[in-house]
Amino acid sequence: MELDLLPFQRYPLFLARMSVLLCAVLLAACATRPPASHFVRTTSQAIATSEVTDLGQALATDETAHPDLSGFKLLRTGNEALQTRLALAASATKTLDLQYYSVTEDNSGKLILEALLRAADRGVRVRLLVDDLNYKDVDLSLAALDAHPNIEVRIFNPFSTRNQNIFESFGNLFTELDTLDKRMHNKAMIADNQVMIVGGRNLSDEYFGTGDALSFRDLDVLVAGPLTAHVSSSFDTFWSSDQSYPLRTLSKQKFEAGKLAGAREELHKHWSEMSDITDAPLVSGQPLSQLIATHALPMVWAPAQLWVDTPQKVAENDPNYQSPPSVRLLKAASQAQTELLIVSPYFVPAGNDVQLLSAGVARGAHVDVLTNSLAATDAVAVHAGYVRYRVAMLQAGVNLYEFKAIHDTPRAKLENEEKSQGNGIFGSQSRSSLHAKVYEIDRQLLIIGSMNLDPRSRNLNTELLVVIHSPELATQASELFTRALNPTQSYHVTLAPVPAGVNPMSSASLVWISQEDGKLVEYHHEPGADLWRRLVAGIFFVLPVENEL
Repeated sequence: MELDLLPFQRYPLFLARMSVLLCAVLLAACATRPPASHFVRTTSQAIATSEVTDLGQALATDETAHPDLSGFKLLRTGNEALQTRLALAASATKTLDLQYYSVTEDNSGKLILEALLRAADRGVRVRLLVDDLNYKDVDLSLAALDAHPNIEVRIFNPFSTRNQNIFESFGNLFTELDTLDKRMHNKAMIADNQVMIVGGRNLSDEYFGTGDALSFRDLDVLVAGPLTAHVSSSFDTFWSSDQSYPLRTLSKQKFEAGKLAGAREELHKHWSEMSDITDAPLVSGQPLSQLIATHALPMVWAPAQLWVDTPQKVAENDPNYQSPPSVRLLKAASQAQTELLIVSPYFVPAGNDVQLLSAGVARGAHVDVLTNSLAATDAVAVHAGYVRYRVAMLQAGVNLYEFKAIHDTPRAKLENEEKSQGNGIFGSQSRSSLHAKVYEIDRQLLIIGSMNLDPRSRNLNTELLVVIHSPELATQASELFTRALNPTQSYHVTLAPVPAGVNPMSSASLVWISQEDGKLVEYHHEPGADLWRRLVAGIFFVLPVENEL
């Protein structure tokens, strides 16, 4: 009788070849990547705030009237956020600095790239820092920008955009995984070191409602005044760090001059085709500087601080590194006396977070958390991490809400936004996922930026938070939050009576309350989620990957 051989007994030659291949891969990856300073890089810094610019002159009166304060305006809808970015680029006269986790060459991405080209053609110096292009090689449009004498593109902590062969790239997964897993998650656009936009949005269609894919509900803030210089200083630190590589040293593709010129023409054409946005008053009307000077773009002036990581968080495996956004956010949350509102699409309250929220409830604070439902999230693994803490938070008195996946067309969403700006980031009806990162404390403090309340934001990614001491803005954010908690927008997750013999930590002990067709409906399982999502969530629930979430 023939024995049933194991795979490694059947295929000794195959295994030998695979061993040789693996050794080759690891040897190819052993070569240490030279730091970015090894390459030729132009030295540059943010311009002085004292330099004469249109934006600086527009702000002069308000800055004199509000010494040491900065001006703020919430950008609630995707349409408003995109138009304001285009208007900001059009108003720059000296510099534009952009730092983003992701830039995609889709409808909105190309509009912003064209706006940067137009600024560069006027003589504006443009610096664009991107986190490895979301693991893609450079596309033609971005290559066309980098070829402009007034534009430089750098890639932070590159992996896929390195000029390496397949063996070197694959080998890096084994030899540099700890470093490659750490990403630059900051998001900022700064004009003339005077006015900026920070918040949760990256530069692609899903953040602005200009495509057919998933639509993220997000929130940005337009900032003017002294706080901008602090963000510029942080940008300079990242720009000059040993993790920021000139694009030209990394791109695997080489484009001829004629092809780059053609790409520019395509961007010009795309600008004309997107006339709904580019002909809008905010983009094609009065310059943003004039709107600020005449108070046609009203701002709230308030004290503010910047909490931001440094590139050291990525570059060094330092167990003693204290992340300013993480440490200070948790400290601020622990001091809430009457109200703590948390909007975090990727929410995993690991460590002592549940105890922190529980202590807030014990002090008498009303603690509300809004995150994504399983049906709405674009990160099922993160939802699985959140599920571990759901019952414990409810038992501690925390109020939990999960954002629904709402269906509609992008065009209808855009029309709804234009009709009702007051509905804000939660108002229109599209296939949606929550992406805003907002924290409001005691109707006094508003914190907004790139940081989620999860282990990845705390320990792996670099993050940026703007902290605004303003009852007016905190109240505005609270009102947006309250609208989002409406049962037509979000599920209210509550504890159900636990029958005898049922594990109180299981999902059977939860009820999701929703309003549908004017009636309250209760679900006793993850609503709206298909079998595949539940299966994937279940797999990640049992895997020991919480530190990666």
